[in-house]
Amino acid sequence: MASALTPQQLSETHRPTLDQALDVISTRAYWSPHPEHPKAYGEGGAPGSLGAAEGKAAFDAVLGTRFDLGQPGTDGWAGGEVSPYGPELGVEYPHVDPDILLPAMKAGTAAWRAAGPEVRALVCLEILSRISARTHELAHAVMHTSGQAFMMAFQAGGPHAQDRGLEAVAYAYREQVRTPENADWSKPQGKRDPLKLHKSFITSGRGVALVIGCNTFPTWNGYPGLFASLATGNPVLVKPHPRAVLPLALTVSIAREVLGEAGFDPNLVALAVERPGEGIAKDLAVRPEVRIIDYTGSTAFGDWLEENARQAQVYTEKAGVNTIVVDSTDDYRGMLANLAFSLSLYSGQMCTTPQNLLIPRDGIATDDGAKSYDDVVADLSAAVTKLLGDDARASALLGALVNPDVKARLEAAGGLGEVALPSRTVANAEFPDAAVRTPVVVKLDGTKPDDGAAYFSECFGPVSFAVAVESTSAALDLLRRTIREQGAMTVGAYTTSPEVERAIEDVCLDESAQLSLNLTGGVYVNQTAAFSDFHGSGGNPAANAALCDAAFVANRFRVVEVRRQA
Repeated sequence: MASALTPQQLSETHRPTLDQALDVISTRAYWSPHPEHPKAYGEGGAPGSLGAAEGKAAFDAVLGTRFDLGQPGTDGWAGGEVSPYGPELGVEYPHVDPDILLPAMKAGTAAWRAAGPEVRALVCLEILSRISARTHELAHAVMHTSGQAFMMAFQAGGPHAQDRGLEAVAYAYREQVRTPENADWSKPQGKRDPLKLHKSFITSGRGVALVIGCNTFPTWNGYPGLFASLATGNPVLVKPHPRAVLPLALTVSIAREVLGEAGFDPNLVALAVERPGEGIAKDLAVRPEVRIIDYTGSTAFGDWLEENARQAQVYTEKAGVNTIVVDSTDDYRGMLANLAFSLSLYSGQMCTTPQNLLIPRDGIATDDGAKSYDDVVADLSAAVTKLLGDDARASALLGALVNPDVKARLEAAGGLGEVALPSRTVANAEFPDAAVRTPVVVKLDGTKPDDGAAYFSECFGPVSFAVAVESTSAALDLLRRTIREQGAMTVGAYTTSPEVERAIEDVCLDESAQLSLNLTGGVYVNQTAAFSDFHGSGGNPAANAALCDAAFVANRFRVVEVRRQA
């Protein structure tokens, strides 16, 4: 039976997008084919896309149902997701027997390999296009599994995640076509006939790729690995976080649909959901069929994967301690507003949220006059209080605490030092059961070992430490040690001194940490833009890979050479 999606149709529809993505990863300019505004979808928006009401209805229709993907090896059902906003989702997903599913996934590999890099990339773009059309539906799924507020779930879980997926496809395609598919080779031999060979170079995936999803950003962190592996010829098994299954289950469903319509085996993408306390990620990670692993989560399990999944190429994003160095500023109010937003966004539950603010004990120079350490901390606390003073605005910015562990850390933080800004409970009018809390800011002393024990490890959630240091030089020493030993996804700094700026830059270059300088407007240290910004560097303990660069995709495939006598 002829496939519904032919290579020609896919090329006509998606090749221009692929070409644009290839161009922009070289120029690093701003670009996105996925609209950020909810009104860009549905009637009058992107053709075939679900509008706000349709997306909400589609999400509601899934609740309380059995999400059957038709996968081989289904031996039962698992679920149990509860929204951080209160309601139980009530969705059951297929629990699989890997002894049956993994061989079935590998069965379609030969045809997927034979399709070549371009067709694979275009199929991936069709999957992303259909995901984009259902952004409203996925936004509700992300919101009610991660605790993100709706607009953040819509943007970060929708277009921004889709951009990251497309970025990975573009890098994957570029790396695969660096080597020509065919070459005629001729070596002169003087008076004798030359030696002649015809050579074929075929990109071949490593094997089954395992994506281990996270609770906070299931699509944003899941899509890069998923699409990088699929585009390079590997079947992909998605193992979601047990509290955040639905967004990735919807994604897998769409991918299987597109693969089938394009004439490929839908089992090239499959879902593996665990029963409570089962911990199937460890079992799957060491299976010989699994040759690639993408993981976002705790340092402990990331380290375990790196040490034990020796048969696989492992890409990890783990915990880090993100730091802001405050030396001086020519826009004091802008700095405070920018930091207040950065500390508050999604209740500090981003891997890029600043945790430690290193402030000289003697204060800083600003355009508003000299400010002491106490002044800076008090003014920052006031800026956060003003930003989150209205409960409706606060709810839209904070979202909800993703799980009880975050709440426990927040409540314990007050015992770590002097509380400069206490956390308060925010009422969410629409979801009264949501746990919504404002950030806490705790003052600590950078010269006291006991205080160091608090700020020198990650305290994930809406907890920040204002650390008094002896000088900017001491701050840089502490910054260097923090990145080297604990890792950092982001570093920020404020200074009006070119010499200090160079010194901070040198630390970040030496220790491979991504740096943002003097942000006072509408760009925040927490945020990175696909096609332009690198998320993580792969060069410090927080992550062994960057989203996204050539290194993130190039080792997911091998080039196999076939030589023939000409």
